[in-house]
Amino acid sequence: MIKVARSRKGGTTVTFVLPGDVHDGPVSVVGDFNGWTPGANPLVRRWNGTRSAKVEVAEGRFEFRYLGEGGTWLDEPEAPERNGDNAVLVVA
Repeated sequence: MIKVARSRKGGTTVTFVLPGDVHDGPVSVVGDFNGWTPGANPLVRRWNGTRSAKVEVAEGRFEFRYLGEGGTWLDEPEAPERNGDNAVLVVA
């Protein structure tokens, strides 16, 4: 799941959410907004069993995926658009 909201700083906050049981090890969101850097935005386990990460982004079009420990790529099932395997998010 992807949630987009205006941040208090005037920018945009994107919250990336995955079910907690989707991968046994650590998972991070990687994409254009963080140089596809593993571990830059790790998903943290929440009280409700999900994992999430919040990322501040500028306006634009971003591609991303989730990367699990051991090089396991995970898809965003609710992506509004795709480019090959990558999910696409447009922030206006």
